[in-house]
Amino acid sequence: MTAPAAGDDRPIRVLLADDQHLVRTGFRVILEVEDDIEVVGEAADGERAVGMTRALRPDVVLMDVEMPGVDGLEATRRITAATPPEGPAVLILTTFDRDDYLFAALRAGASGFLLKNGTPEALIEAIRVLARGDGLLAPELTRRVIATFAQPGAPSGVGGTETGDAALRELTPREREVLVLVARGASNAEIAAALHLGEATVKTHVSRVLAKLGLRDRVQAVVFAYERGVVRAGG
Repeated sequence: MTAPAAGDDRPIRVLLADDQHLVRTGFRVILEVEDDIEVVGEAADGERAVGMTRALRPDVVLMDVEMPGVDGLEATRRITAATPPEGPAVLILTTFDRDDYLFAALRAGASGFLLKNGTPEALIEAIRVLARGDGLLAPELTRRVIATFAQPGAPSGVGGTETGDAALRELTPREREVLVLVARGASNAEIAAALHLGEATVKTHVSRVLAKLGLRDRVQAVVFAYERGVVRAGG
């Protein structure tokens, strides 16, 4: 994605998309005190969020779900469909703790999903995680995602079964090991320790796995791995 490279002093560019002006103002106040984050624009609906993403090229888009006209889920689909994997990451923020929103957001290509009742610190950390190219789910949502997508035949929207299975066969044994550890929630440092590799090498392996499988980030890799039985809940 377009996030600042290691050693780059450029701040993380964030676009706020929410139909409530007070909510956007609150997010701006929280974020702009951070030296490494810059709010580059605000959108009050999904249509404008899509247009501003194209024009402003943010690193992360904070996206509300329920907005007038084009909602946040459709806006996310348009953004992720129109940009390459290295394009902006979309972080869904919603008041509603609903499974249908969560799963629709993942299918739309969102890289993260948080509830608005979280802390400012959690929001800031989520933005930094997504800017590094990783995916993120609130801890209380992860178990529900695995429980749903680990069911046999559960559709994820993360690529067709035949296409996904063919891509899975293209992974090298080492890349498959990396996929298993990613699916179990291991960080690059933990993968490096488990496989006796350098972190830079692990990062390369993760990037190749995502590219071969046609996935945007680690969140989609988790869903993909559970759906296809590469790993199993509790295994």
